[in-house]
Amino acid sequence: MNTELLEALNILEEEKEISKETLLDAIENSLLNACKNHFGKADNIRLIMDRTTCEYQLFAEKTVVEDVEDKLEEISLEDAREIDGKYELGDIVQIPIESKSFGRIATQNAKNLILQKIREEERKVVYEQYFEKEKDIVTGIVQRYVGRNVSINLGKADAMLTENEQVKGEVFKPTERIKLYVVEVKDTTKGPKILVSRTHPELVKRLFEAEVTEVKDGVVEIKSIAREAGSRTKIAVWSNDPDVDPVGACVGMNGARVNAIVNELRGEKIDIINWSDNPAILIENALSPAKVISVMADPDDKTAGVIVPDYQLSLAIGKEGQNARLAARLTGYKIDIKSETQAIESGDLPENYLELSEGVFEEEYEEPYEEEGYPDGGFAEEGYEEDGDAGEGYEEEDYPAGEGYEEEDYPAGEGFEEEYPEDGYAGEGYAKEDYPAGEGGFEDEYSEEDSDEEDEIIFEEVED
Repeated sequence: MNTELLEALNILEEEKEISKETLLDAIENSLLNACKNHFGKADNIRLIMDRTTCEYQLFAEKTVVEDVEDKLEEISLEDAREIDGKYELGDIVQIPIESKSFGRIATQNAKNLILQKIREEERKVVYEQYFEKEKDIVTGIVQRYVGRNVSINLGKADAMLTENEQVKGEVFKPTERIKLYVVEVKDTTKGPKILVSRTHPELVKRLFEAEVTEVKDGVVEIKSIAREAGSRTKIAVWSNDPDVDPVGACVGMNGARVNAIVNELRGEKIDIINWSDNPAILIENALSPAKVISVMADPDDKTAGVIVPDYQLSLAIGKEGQNARLAARLTGYKIDIKSETQAIESGDLPENYLELSEGVFEEEYEEPYEEEGYPDGGFAEEGYEEDGDAGEGYEEEDYPAGEGYEEEDYPAGEGFEEEYPEDGYAGEGYAKEDYPAGEGGFEDEYSEEDSDEEDEIIFEEVED
């Protein structure tokens, strides 16, 4: 038993992950090649090897002839019978060959052949190992900067993170561990060439699969993703289980899951939205956090018109158009965003749209205001609603109890008549706006007795 060879093969199999059978094949080929170099040809050379004990024997098969013309392939009958007396003309005689008889050059060639085969198999094993990780993420250790590129150690192979695949503004330190997306693995004569990226959108998707169990199990599916590396990413998620909230599953408890991904991406913002088969709803979700009034989508042309409130236009477009750009990539639609005013000017909304919206606003808030705040008639009875008369309001809010216009602002014996003309408010208020001329203004509508009664009411309220 060749124990030394067997032990060497076992070590190579464990460390290099090269099978013993492959190494034994390499040894056989190297021995045959050494015979060829030593004898000039090896057509009649036979090798017998026991793959369990690694014992081997070399034989040169020669034909028995009367007159020998080629000593490498023929043997005389006399010489053959010296080996065994049973040989006759035409028989094949196996003559043992000692490998120790090989010259230095033949031995060196055999050694180089074995080493070359080991290197080839090693490259093949590494290539297959990382080829399986193509389109997946790996963890690498930063080694050094090579110009503007970064050399990354992936374990059994090195990768080069090129400048185009780096996130703008990211700076790495030696021995720092980072996550990388394997874009492509190429097999070259110098070993596998691994292309990695930090800007690829699939990097975010793979990070969610690693962090979120529901995504890995297929319960929550990431339908679409749009990314501007280093700044913002939008992903649309869908749940195959109605009892599972896709957005909540990706965010995690107190944002733990998404925060872990944000930290890995060095603070890149991530927007998670609900996917919808309805393109209008999908586009509305994609433009979040902006509020949308209406969406008109054309599935055939892949175009959509979106109308947003005037104060939401800049938010919908985003900084340098980022929000709208990411929404377009996420949905696959060409999105045209307009404000309410622009939509009215272009005819997409009726001209009285703003007035109608204001009317709805007043109907929603005016009636509850009167009913809840002033159930007995409120401002309407005191004149606030029609003209905003400040006479009664000032006495209640701005002046202390017991004081009024007559005591604080006007001398004794003087009243409204000296500050205002005889017709009082008739020149400025009710007479012109609410009452036609010739009907007497205040004097015609309200008598002096009514005025006295109102003054008494006023002073009673102030004293209270």
